Amino acid sequence: MEWPALDMLLFLLGVGFVAAFIDSVVGGGGLISLPALLLAGLPPSVALGTNKLGSTLSSLTSMLSFLKSGKIDKRMALSLFPLALLGSSLGTYTVHLLPSSFLRPLVVTLLFGILIYTLLKKSWDGTGQLRPMTLATRTLLGTAAFTIGFYDGFFGPGTGSFLLFVFLLMGYDFVRASANAKVLNFASNIASLTAFLLLGSVHIGYGLTMGAAMILGALTGSQLAIRKGAAYVKPLFIIVTTLLIGKQLWDLF
Repeated sequence: MEWPALDMLLFLLGVGFVAAFIDSVVGGGGLISLPALLLAGLPPSVALGTNKLGSTLSSLTSMLSFLKSGKIDKRMALSLFPLALLGSSLGTYTVHLLPSSFLRPLVVTLLFGILIYTLLKKSWDGTGQLRPMTLATRTLLGTAAFTIGFYDGFFGPGTGSFLLFVFLLMGYDFVRASANAKVLNFASNIASLTAFLLLGSVHIGYGLTMGAAMILGALTGSQLAIRKGAAYVKPLFIIVTTLLIGKQLWDLF
């Protein structure tokens, strides 16, 4: 296992902390960590796998932090976890059969819709009421968990935003929506990481180095979200979603 030199080690630690700090709350940390791994000289396929190692450690830390604070709806999250895991596994397998680039225009459109809706929606401040858990609601939630899990395994960008938005629509405030989203994000990360490990597309030395900083960044970010609430999470969500739209438009054109 090759470990990074001192200058690269410091670079990966700094980038990992910042990426996980953001990702722990609203997702989108890959906007920072993946380009950094490419800049470090890793081939694209290895950079993607290495990034998944760090992301898995980050999402696990965030999930445990939110769980300890009581912000996660345990029963609901536990029932959706296997659906996100299965969806991501199928998505990761499918990406080897089909090109994922055709999804980019759709992703831009969906993210733009989410951004506009979030800006116009004034009641997402913690005072909203949860939707009743009817059969139809459970079916929609299960479908969303599987579909977004599949998307994360197949393509990826914006997964955190999509998951958070689903829980906002269910009536959760921003912090609880972020907490529940992290459970499903952890599930989809595990499936993708397993596939990358089997394919030999993970640089363990770089991944564990960045992952160590990501654990600290995720812990710091999630704790800040718990203390500050929607006043902190909502603006960060809007900023990261806007950046995701810009990144996808840049890649598209």
